[in-house]
Amino acid sequence: MLNFNPTGIEQIDDEKLRIVWEDEHESVYSFRFLRQNCPCAACRDEWSGEMLFDPSEVPEDVRSMRAEMVGNYAISFAFSDGHGTGIYSFENLRRLCQCRECSHHLGSETN
Repeated sequence: MLNFNPTGIEQIDDEKLRIVWEDEHESVYSFRFLRQNCPCAACRDEWSGEMLFDPSEVPEDVRSMRAEMVGNYAISFAFSDGHGTGIYSFENLRRLCQCRECSHHLGSETN
């Protein structure tokens, strides 16, 4: 079972964010990848989950201009392309982890 509680969140450089989870797993995300996977209603259909924009159109050099905690469950980013309405829950962020270990867990989970 995946753990959705971070113990550390840090910007590695202009391009990446690292989250260390309570189970000591580390996830590293590019800000472009996070922007491409924005969960807000302007980017993703609320009911189907279908993307409402072409993720390839996100600029290669998109950065996070600001990151703020939302309660104890999420992070909100303001991106350099002007977008800033997405709230990334910790659960969503952990599910977005692209490492082999997380891909394996997510592939075997059932709802």
